[in-house]
Amino acid sequence: MTQIRTKIEGLGFFVPKNIVTNDDLTKVMDTSDEWIRARTGIEERRYITRFEDTPSTMGAAAARIAMERAGVKPEDIDFVIFATLSPDYYFPGGGVLVQRELGLGHCGCLDVRNQCSGFVYGLSVADQYIRTGTYKNILLIGSEVHSAGIDFSTRGRDVTVIFGDGAGAAVLQPTTEEGKGVLTTHLHADGRYAEKLAFKNPGSHAGVFTGETDVFPKDDPYASLMITPKMVEDGDHYPNMDGQFVFKNAVRRFPEVIGEALQATGLSVSDIDLLVPHQANLRIAQFVQKTLQLPDEKVYNNIQKYGNTTAASIPIALTEAWEKGLVKDGDLVCLAAFGSGFTWASALIRW
Repeated sequence: MTQIRTKIEGLGFFVPKNIVTNDDLTKVMDTSDEWIRARTGIEERRYITRFEDTPSTMGAAAARIAMERAGVKPEDIDFVIFATLSPDYYFPGGGVLVQRELGLGHCGCLDVRNQCSGFVYGLSVADQYIRTGTYKNILLIGSEVHSAGIDFSTRGRDVTVIFGDGAGAAVLQPTTEEGKGVLTTHLHADGRYAEKLAFKNPGSHAGVFTGETDVFPKDDPYASLMITPKMVEDGDHYPNMDGQFVFKNAVRRFPEVIGEALQATGLSVSDIDLLVPHQANLRIAQFVQKTLQLPDEKVYNNIQKYGNTTAASIPIALTEAWEKGLVKDGDLVCLAAFGSGFTWASALIRW
């Protein structure tokens, strides 16, 4: 019986036109180009044009490129998977907004909230739909706008200098070509450390998990439990991260989940033609590369130009690598991610 696998037929990415350098950030916070480069490897990032770019419009822009390269029209898309941690609205999700923007009819739309691992999680979901014959043209998008919700002061420096805006997309289709397509995907999570990297407020938790009930008014039963003046005063309405704790877990989980994928397919590290890791921090990627003993030409990083674009980072990097001719027919491509949740994931693709 012929085996159906999932192939990436088209790729595209979009980044905003506004380039923000490390020197630009020194004008609003106590930092330096040297400090940022030493800790993250980042030189610049892109920020949206206000009142023009959103996660869904950028996702749609990336999708148009991917669709054109795949040779598919809007009416051909039968399912959308949209991964982001920064949706246009609290609800509805960005998937339906992309559907509307692209004129995709009434196809199903699924929103994935797995942050940095979102694209690989979405790929795994799409792979199951395609393998079972449920859908034949799935649009998978990762898109993020961080610049609208980070703390541009010295207080928020450790988080703010890392993140950028952008979107990447892929058109996924079935293939019966022997040995080609998505070979395996592996997904993991550890919710014990959810608050180590989180955007907690505004939210609906009312301090139940964090113990920070003191920030909520006690004398007004109708007072907001999502955002309060004290949260704003303390800067608790911005993302927070325990950087060292995240780093220690990331450099352990990346090699583990890559090794899991290789073991599942009977392959070895030396078989990998290109590793495209989530662009979290160049130091993390370099640590993982050293652990796996991969040469420079087998690891693709572009965080230097775009910063950490979370769910968009892998499709942006994969598209850019493909455009440069670094992904060729028959290559074994490994995708791997680690991020908030904690979640981590990997995928092996025979191009």
